[in-house]
Amino acid sequence: MTASVLTVEDLSLEAVSPHGPRPLVTGVSLDVARGRALGIVGESGSGKSLTMLATMGLLPEGVRVTSGRIILDGRDVTALGDRELRSSRGRVAAMIFQDPMSSLNPLRAVGAQVASAVRIHAPGLGRAAARRRAVELLESVGVRDAAERAAARPHQWSGGMRQRAMIAMAIAHDPLLLIADEPTTALDVTVQAQVMALLDEVRERTGSALALITHDLGLVGEHTDDIAVMRAGSIVERGATADVLAAPREEYTRMLLAAVPSAHEPPARAAAAIGDGATEAHANEVALEVADLVVEYPGRRGRAVRAVDGVSLHVRAGETLAVVGESGCGKSSLLRAILGLTPASGGSVSIAGAPAAAAIAGRSAAERARAQIVFQDPSSALDPRVSVAGSVAEPLRVRRAYRPDRVRELLAGVGLDPSFDDRLPGRLSGGQRQRVGIARALALDPALVLLDEPVSALDVSIQAQVLDLLRDLQREHALAYLFVSHDLGVVRGIADRVVVMQGGRIVEHGPTEDVFTHPQHPYTRTLLDAIPHLTPRKALS
Repeated sequence: MTASVLTVEDLSLEAVSPHGPRPLVTGVSLDVARGRALGIVGESGSGKSLTMLATMGLLPEGVRVTSGRIILDGRDVTALGDRELRSSRGRVAAMIFQDPMSSLNPLRAVGAQVASAVRIHAPGLGRAAARRRAVELLESVGVRDAAERAAARPHQWSGGMRQRAMIAMAIAHDPLLLIADEPTTALDVTVQAQVMALLDEVRERTGSALALITHDLGLVGEHTDDIAVMRAGSIVERGATADVLAAPREEYTRMLLAAVPSAHEPPARAAAAIGDGATEAHANEVALEVADLVVEYPGRRGRAVRAVDGVSLHVRAGETLAVVGESGCGKSSLLRAILGLTPASGGSVSIAGAPAAAAIAGRSAAERARAQIVFQDPSSALDPRVSVAGSVAEPLRVRRAYRPDRVRELLAGVGLDPSFDDRLPGRLSGGQRQRVGIARALALDPALVLLDEPVSALDVSIQAQVLDLLRDLQREHALAYLFVSHDLGVVRGIADRVVVMQGGRIVEHGPTEDVFTHPQHPYTRTLLDAIPHLTPRKALS
């Protein structure tokens, strides 16, 4: 029998507050053997991350273990002191966190931070040797020109690149257990495939175990041997990944599987029907016209770096155009240029039939109102000190158009009743926060809504609710959506047309089903081939 790296026995956690203890995790038991991978799935707040943080001795302040044992490499974590815990982190177990920006020091070069992780368990290693090892690690996780890029600060790296740096630090000492907490949430499908292949390679080489916390059931199907499904602090189903995905016993597991959008099959609801609610008067209106757009940034030695290179596209009222491509392909720069946040170096942008100035400072208030954006992370997009109603009212107050009944109408339109009006964002779930962001974006009656990864931070069941909401609002208001996403399953379910970007240029565009079923460009085929399948191929093999 294969020895276990991690055994959790009847673990219970609670939060301590002035109002008394509140249970967070109850009676959780799980096991991860050497060389095996365990997928831990469930909605936000189910206790997935807290359970794994407990195994590292990293529970947040105010949360404590009330019962149970955590045996890591033969030692009970709950009985270890701070010094012993520090010596095991990175060497026995290492954790890859979801948000690399909050995990990296913004003032230090990325390479220096990787080198520090190398030296923490090898204090005799010289600085130069640590730097060379840091570059090797960065190269091993797919960072191009690693020696040069190592000198850059975290804000100069894309989200996907920052996550690669976090993985490089985690594998620096070949730990017995890798705990990956949503490690690919911010990554496009090809980089996601590379990262997961890298984690598989590390496990194959070192015999290490993997605990993968994720809401992507496709990743669980392809990269884990066993699965534990959590709900409300307890495990409701566990077993071999192949068995659970093929024949789930619990209704909750079946619900999670049913909510997963598929990029491999046509959506049940045809994407072409999304805009059917638009009236004939709006059907031929062009909400966005982009012609030969160029966006450049200053580069080294005075050379300009062209992030967007001659892009042309249009979006009609009531239509959804999706933009897909790898990190760094120019998607975000395109959105910023459309909004005027980054002035375009060339080309033109027209919104609702009116030419838009390159810089937002040159646009009138009415022109700015025509295009609004819903951001990827609803937590950082909302002021934590401002109530739900206050956040939605803010653009109306700026335009001197505030009316309490308009705020309530907007919140009702996204499914939030009056009990939410006075709540702060911290008291909302991720899906509820994103609904507030959508309501705020609609406050000024825009013709165009830019959706920048609007559901990537949400669980699959919440994703489905938000996507249904976006469809309903589009039908009701004839909204044009420019939808940026790396989740091709979501794209196939919501978009009428797809634009594929590579290296700042459009390499393919067309109706969604045509692009997914008959891709013409090799890069598009590469993207589609990298999509994880829900079918548990790895476990079956």
